[in-house]
Amino acid sequence: MPKLAELVATGRRVETHQPWPRVVVEEDLWLLSAALLAAGHVTLLGLWGDREAVHMALLDSSQKQIFVVTKPCPDGAYPSVGQFHPPAIRLERTVRDLFGLDPIGLPDMRPWLDHGQWGCHHPLSLAAEPQKDQEAQTSQETYEFLTAEGESLHQIAVGPVHAGIIEPGHFRITANGETVVRLEERFGYTHKGVEKLMAGASIDEAAELAGRISGDSSVAYAYAFARAVEAAVRVAVPPRAVWLRALMAELERLANHLGDIGAICNDAAFAIMHAQCGILRERVLRTAQNCFGHRLMMDCIAPGGTSVDLLSSGFQEIRLLVRTINKAFPLLIELYDNTASLQDRTVGTGLARPALVKQYGCGGFIGRASARAFDARVQIGYPPYDTMLFNYDVPVLAEGDVNARIWIRMREVLQSLALIEQFLARLPVQGPVRVPIEGFGRGGEGLAVVEGFRGDVLAYLRLDGAGRIERCHLRDPSWFQWPVLEAAIENNIVADFPLCNKSFNCSYSGHDL
Repeated sequence: MPKLAELVATGRRVETHQPWPRVVVEEDLWLLSAALLAAGHVTLLGLWGDREAVHMALLDSSQKQIFVVTKPCPDGAYPSVGQFHPPAIRLERTVRDLFGLDPIGLPDMRPWLDHGQWGCHHPLSLAAEPQKDQEAQTSQETYEFLTAEGESLHQIAVGPVHAGIIEPGHFRITANGETVVRLEERFGYTHKGVEKLMAGASIDEAAELAGRISGDSSVAYAYAFARAVEAAVRVAVPPRAVWLRALMAELERLANHLGDIGAICNDAAFAIMHAQCGILRERVLRTAQNCFGHRLMMDCIAPGGTSVDLLSSGFQEIRLLVRTINKAFPLLIELYDNTASLQDRTVGTGLARPALVKQYGCGGFIGRASARAFDARVQIGYPPYDTMLFNYDVPVLAEGDVNARIWIRMREVLQSLALIEQFLARLPVQGPVRVPIEGFGRGGEGLAVVEGFRGDVLAYLRLDGAGRIERCHLRDPSWFQWPVLEAAIENNIVADFPLCNKSFNCSYSGHDL
């Protein structure tokens, strides 16, 4: 079987695509790409549609190289990748919903994002089809969940409306007594039409949308989008802005990991961890507000650099934050580790098998808790991480349970604290924080991958001749993590579903676009 680089070399390269190659291929090379995925030689980073084509981003980990393969679809169809590689199935269902491109051979032809509420079919296609009045109700009534066979089975429907402040998603649980036999998810309730809204937008307008894809990852999305724009227009970011961006990314990682650790423990009825981690998370958010003007640092990263600078008082606030967490957090780690009743709930619960995690290319703490040592900051590398010395290697465990996912978060909290100290030490004392990008690289294309707190966030965009967004696709790490949750919950008790779900903490909004 040929290597990915050899395959790409035979395709027609798109010279405007930066920084990694994009090649246009015919059916034989498209199927060879699918075969490489199925054999585990490469990892699927993303699959998205266009009006008359479908694109697939592939990662060759051995070479630390990314390639984008494009299959033209002049007849509105293409060979399904999902028939060979299951992680592509939901992505291809989405492409079919949005663009009307048919994946020939796809095992599951049910709609994914389309709940029959849009008023039209295939809204991003060249010719969107108006929806008939009775189709919306029919769509809701005829969606067929997968079945499970056996004696004494019953179904439990959870959502899409949940208790508390949480995004909507439907979980159909089939159980035998208290043991989960099958979990099937249905999403799309938070679909916002972001890709359609971005088409024709200016770069600044699209940047604002990118930062609002998933609120808890505002920095990660803005970071990925900005890097994709900068690749497309071939503009270098000022050195001070490079370090400020990474500083914001690590503060966002800190806030979310601290919140997750406490929330998981709370789902196991250990409220003191929830309270103490909540206090530390609030300190991070208040520090972000004082230093960058927004608790979530929304709109602080912009194409060309950053929209805000860090004042000298901000240095002191962040150093105080690091000292505070470094003093309090080790005590919380010890408390977690020494609480037997809590360990009884988390150890061995919600096993995500390493083989499945590798197949789906799960990133973030889910992948690293199941032996997949992938971190875009290290394996792909981008400034300033490609010049940094991490205080230790990327933390990896093999157990793949709730406990392992907590420990990966804990270790990453300590790692982020160490990185922040290095950033403050190496941040240039002065200098510009943004360069203008208007008028550069019209018609260019850019791709970027950034490590968010959940895992790798991918951004692809193409600019038109006027320098506006022609096509933009943003891929959340949750696309490849939600399906693994379905497998991880099997053979657990129903009461442990919230615990497993929180330990994954996948995004609904980021997934639904």
